[in-house]
Amino acid sequence: MAPSFGAPVELAVGEHVVRVSNPDKPYFPEVGITKLEVVRHYIDCGEGILRALRDRPTTLERWPGGVVEGARISTREGFKGEAFYQKRVPQGAPPYVATAHITFPSGRTADEVAPDDLAVVVWAAQLGTITFHPWPVRKDDVERPDELRLDLDPGPGTDFSDAVEVAAELNGLLGELGMTGWPKTSGGRGVHVYVRVERRWGFIDLRHAAIAVGRELERRMPGRVTTKWWKEERPPGTVFLDYNQNARDRTIASAYSVRPRAHAPVSMPVTWDELTEASPFDFTVRTAGRRFAEVGDRHAGIDESAFDLSVLLEWYERDQRDGLGDMPYPPDYPKMPGEPMRVQPSRKRSEH
Repeated sequence: MAPSFGAPVELAVGEHVVRVSNPDKPYFPEVGITKLEVVRHYIDCGEGILRALRDRPTTLERWPGGVVEGARISTREGFKGEAFYQKRVPQGAPPYVATAHITFPSGRTADEVAPDDLAVVVWAAQLGTITFHPWPVRKDDVERPDELRLDLDPGPGTDFSDAVEVAAELNGLLGELGMTGWPKTSGGRGVHVYVRVERRWGFIDLRHAAIAVGRELERRMPGRVTTKWWKEERPPGTVFLDYNQNARDRTIASAYSVRPRAHAPVSMPVTWDELTEASPFDFTVRTAGRRFAEVGDRHAGIDESAFDLSVLLEWYERDQRDGLGDMPYPPDYPKMPGEPMRVQPSRKRSEH
């Protein structure tokens, strides 16, 4: 018989009631955070998380047993872990759960959860969703992204402060282009910067724009930034701009998402000034709601302006003329037009 962790709790969320089972179940046992605390985090940051997810097809990262020692997540390579990514709307979803029909790179399709009400977020959290991974599109047009996502990932020999330094240069670059970037902590060592874009381009264009940004940062910060896809090619001490986060069906943890690490960190929107003073340990399930009550949503204005990608796409075409070409896609993608050989350099040399 499965253990019980407290009597179910019913929470009124707008016009709906969400029933939370096993509310006292330890979800982050190292810091004593329960399932109900995670659920209440999403209620406390409700306006912000809904702004990040509204009408977006969203993959649910579910940890139904909690983020406990030894638990791992299932992978594309076939490893079956205790946690998993839910890309299709779960069976038995209540009628108020909105969905969006999306197409994967393989050509297969699915109906994904597309939150339009905070109750949907809370219901997903009750199912063990720790992290929400929204697509950069809205359900009324799932082929036209509205969000460029620039993911700064510190490599070996670097840390959060290095990502912050690169983010500052990125902010200056975006300012020169007349664009507004909206930063947030990743919940780990990295920094995410979002740019709202006009819904005129497809996923390939969005990815090309991210490549153009990365290459320009490489020019401005030589030895500090890299766009090399293969880890063995990345110079030590560099921050990787992960351009492939803009490819179809590649997603980033949303603002206000909890991350599956022992101390229950939260991916937190910040101002550019706050970013220079922040620590990735500042924002957790226990602090995010209080901060939200004090300062509100730092991304509250993100939908006020959308920007033209034309200059970045011109930069990409210029780089192509100069011989740089496209860059590798993730390994689970079908071969893409114009993509270079998708072979790890060391393996290519050994086979040769």
